[in-house]
Amino acid sequence: SLLQLKLWNKYRVSNIPSLIFIDASTGKVVCRNGLLVIRDDPEGLEFPWGPKPFSEVVAGPLLRNNGQTLDSNALEGSHVGVYFSAHWCPPCRSLTRVLVESYRKIKEAGQKFEILFVSADRSEDSFKQYFSEMPWVAVPYADEARRSRLNRLYGIQGIPTLIVLDSKGDVITRQGRVEVLNDIECREFPWHPKPVLELTDSNAVQLNEGPCLVLFVDSEDDGESEAAKQLIQPIAEKIIAKYKAKEEEAPLLFFVAGE
Repeated sequence: SLLQLKLWNKYRVSNIPSLIFIDASTGKVVCRNGLLVIRDDPEGLEFPWGPKPFSEVVAGPLLRNNGQTLDSNALEGSHVGVYFSAHWCPPCRSLTRVLVESYRKIKEAGQKFEILFVSADRSEDSFKQYFSEMPWVAVPYADEARRSRLNRLYGIQGIPTLIVLDSKGDVITRQGRVEVLNDIECREFPWHPKPVLELTDSNAVQLNEGPCLVLFVDSEDDGESEAAKQLIQPIAEKIIAKYKAKEEEAPLLFFVAGE
């Protein structure tokens, strides 16, 4: 029915079964990963399962690949990339190679930036092997509860996912993977979302995330796509601002597409 379709679209459900908790008084999503919640908290001790601050969910010791540990409060005051990844997944391995370079460039530019690896590897051994290639920090593999809480906090649907946080722990973008691949020189770091994107091979995955408005232009003419951007930019900004005021994600993504 139409209502069912509306609900699927509203909550951007991409796979089933999917269990989403909402606060009935405000209609706001409390938690997207309800299935993980009932697996992790069968007694309901953490009810109502609302989002907690990043610093609270990540609290505890973190690892470096040389075996050193440090406390999670060492992340305070830095931008943080929360990196959900696993060695068994080929797109993860290729993203990691790019990310190692990006991480180096951002640090060399003097930015306060850390990456936190949250592993979805299938064994401690493959975690160790994969983590040995990474110059950043990780949640210990054995701490399954904390890894799961981070998955829940960000409603992770698939890997690789890179979520970029500001120095207060608030989300700047969930599209870190696309941003890193689109901006090899890291000039746009920390990648605040743009109202209108140029449609490219690497960001086309976002077309799967929900309704999109794509303005196709004849890109033979150089000024054409810039003019198209100027045309939809004010509309996009207005819609994004309206939903931001309600603390909601905008219901549309905006693209300009060349050839």
